[in-house]
Amino acid sequence: MSVRTGLDVLAVQGFDRLKGRRIGLVTNPSAVDRHLRSAYHLLRNAPGVKLAALFAPEHGLAGAAPDAERIGSMTDPRTGLPVYSLYGETYRPTPEMLDDLDALVFDIQDVGARYYTFTWTLSYVLEVAGENGLEVIVLDRPNPLNGRIDGPPLEPHLSSFVGRFPVPVCHGLTLGELAQMMNLLWNGFPADLTVVRCENYRRGMAWEDTGLVWIPPSPNMPHVSTARQYPGACLVEGTNLSEGRGTALPFEIVGAPWIDGDELAAALNAQDWPGVRFRPISFRPSASKWAGLDCGGVQAHVLDNAVWRPVETWLSVILTVRRLYPAHFAWLPPAAAGVEPGGVYHFDRLAGSEQIRAQIEAGAEVSDISGTWPVFWREFKTQRKPFLLYENDDDN
Repeated sequence: MSVRTGLDVLAVQGFDRLKGRRIGLVTNPSAVDRHLRSAYHLLRNAPGVKLAALFAPEHGLAGAAPDAERIGSMTDPRTGLPVYSLYGETYRPTPEMLDDLDALVFDIQDVGARYYTFTWTLSYVLEVAGENGLEVIVLDRPNPLNGRIDGPPLEPHLSSFVGRFPVPVCHGLTLGELAQMMNLLWNGFPADLTVVRCENYRRGMAWEDTGLVWIPPSPNMPHVSTARQYPGACLVEGTNLSEGRGTALPFEIVGAPWIDGDELAAALNAQDWPGVRFRPISFRPSASKWAGLDCGGVQAHVLDNAVWRPVETWLSVILTVRRLYPAHFAWLPPAAAGVEPGGVYHFDRLAGSEQIRAQIEAGAEVSDISGTWPVFWREFKTQRKPFLLYENDDDN
């Protein structure tokens, strides 16, 4: 039986919980029902529902703006409604944006990784709604990473818009579950929060088993396979390697003009990382790092998602490139970071720790870096337990 998202459930209920209320909708093109009708269209046409304002996260309401590009507020040409940017002058809705609203509805497909900024847009929505006495209604959607927990914790002093609170890189939660956790544990003014749960969903489901169509939630998240690589491959953003932006395979390939793809693939495959094989490739990015230049590198092919370890595997890619090409490999300096620059390396913000980069510089192996992570995972599982909404196939 196919999964019904929170939007599907709300539609089956006739949008009853929204009737007679002035609604602000935080959304993008990934928010569709089982018939591929968008939350934007459904809510503006729902009888008795007054859609009064729209809010746009990173990439904008149309989901077309490049990563880290600031967007401005605008007027929606179809409805004449204000479209308030939450990725421009402010990440937080202002009191003026909330004038005359009765509730905020949040519906965006998440990818289950700490770096993804939509999570932190929701965290600010919850904070401001709590301060202003508004209800927040999260229309829940499956986590495409099969409930996976992976990666290091976030050190508080590295809190940023690619990670505000101490969760692992892969937290294993739906956005609705994480909203409950953020609202009660880390929100000084908890909002009146309602999560419209998915139906027929279990945490351990592969995306292919949900019966849902994958709609890219951002320009560089075109496929489910991208989302599966992203928790590890996003760390490449903090280096001078291309992570595939400006190609058809963002976060599934890595390279640079000075890399021999055959040499790198052979070195990585010799490490025998579970569930993945590396294939040498050549590519020419049309944008971002090394735009217009021919790059050698590898594509990571996930062959067994059940045993695949994205963060450790992609850390090994970085370590291996650094070892093979020490004269060329470099960390992006703090001034080059696209997210909240201020003397912090972008790699450190993503990793949630300055120690990992220091360990790599000191010659540590991946096992040395990741050895303490399971202790944090066990603590996090206990911490998140009161907020779980769905069965977990294996409590992974």
